Amino acid sequence: MEMQVTIKTKLKISNSEIAWSFSKTMEQYRQACNYVSEYIFNNDFDMKQSRLNKELYTKLRNLFSLKSQMAQSVIRTVIARYKTVKTQMARRPYKYQDQNTGEWYREVRDLTWLHKPISFNRPQVDLQRNRDWSYLSSGQLSINTLDGRVKVDPICRGFNQYLDGTWKFGLAKLLKSSGKWYLHISATKEVADFNKQTVKHVVGLDRGLRFLATSYDEQGKTAFFDGQAIMRKRAKHQKLRATLQAKGTKSAKRRLKKLSGRENRWISDVNHCLSKTLVQKYGANTLFVLENLNGVSFERTDLPKALRNQNKSWAFYQLEQFLTYKAHLHNSEVVEVSAKYTSQRCPKCGVIKKDNRNHEKHEYHCDNCGYRSNDDRIGAMNIQLLGTQYISGQEQPKFELTTNA
Repeated sequence: MEMQVTIKTKLKISNSEIAWSFSKTMEQYRQACNYVSEYIFNNDFDMKQSRLNKELYTKLRNLFSLKSQMAQSVIRTVIARYKTVKTQMARRPYKYQDQNTGEWYREVRDLTWLHKPISFNRPQVDLQRNRDWSYLSSGQLSINTLDGRVKVDPICRGFNQYLDGTWKFGLAKLLKSSGKWYLHISATKEVADFNKQTVKHVVGLDRGLRFLATSYDEQGKTAFFDGQAIMRKRAKHQKLRATLQAKGTKSAKRRLKKLSGRENRWISDVNHCLSKTLVQKYGANTLFVLENLNGVSFERTDLPKALRNQNKSWAFYQLEQFLTYKAHLHNSEVVEVSAKYTSQRCPKCGVIKKDNRNHEKHEYHCDNCGYRSNDDRIGAMNIQLLGTQYISGQEQPKFELTTNA
């Protein structure tokens, strides 16, 4: 099995000429991406690489002075962005309520829902390994620009671990953030395929708001990862954003942009730390079981108004991504199971009843067998059971609605 990581290395720029070459190359690349994006939008979202190359390759080289490989990279970059947006739209269906019956309906969205072409606003450029960038024996990076190749020193702690011969470098992305230059390098490595027969731990993970994660393993042990401090910090950020948006001045908009970047980096750090803790806690040969949260809403009317929007927008999918690649490094795996009834089912007698869960007290109390426990723990227990069924051979385990044990 092949796993992929992104190495983020800062670049030490020795003179202003190199910075100017980087800036010019990225800006031309950005404009070329918008050109291709508009073409795809106006041609029924045709994303066939060969047809786009035939139609746009020469135009990209002439209009934007791009080199041969960069012109092809532009087309691949835009196709990848449209495919990503297509996936994101499918994961977030349009929800609407029938005004007559009061029933809610979902409609799966696709690219035809876009009302304008995808816009590339941030200057950046994708570089092909060995053709547009390479790692030299001197320890420097050779990067291609519209003015020719330049050599720069990478600043990245732990970069040498990717030079042991087991990692293969691929596409790199050149970008600028807060006045500093970075190169994000894609690296892949072959790791052993996950084997169900060697599983030592099956861990159910319930992701949520009050607790970012609640884990339950095959030994009946539960771990809670508190999210209260994170909720308060996000509420503080939201309040500050509202204040800045109300001002509407140029300086307020600059602060909003910085705040957004800072918050995104903080969220990523929280998810990195949480996923790392989980992998280290349970070790190798662990199956982490998560709910499939596609279409699941985290909107909570019982929370203060200041906390509602920021809670339902937490990056649960990002946590899943981080956990997956860290698990693969330790010969572990992450699987998704159906989220149906995992918070409504009694893990002792199997009865499914929505009213057994008390959101205000964060408690589940089964009126059939009398079992009582924390509602997040109940969810993790049910998810863990589905993981056990998966190990036993059920490819898509899920709970069915029943009234009896």
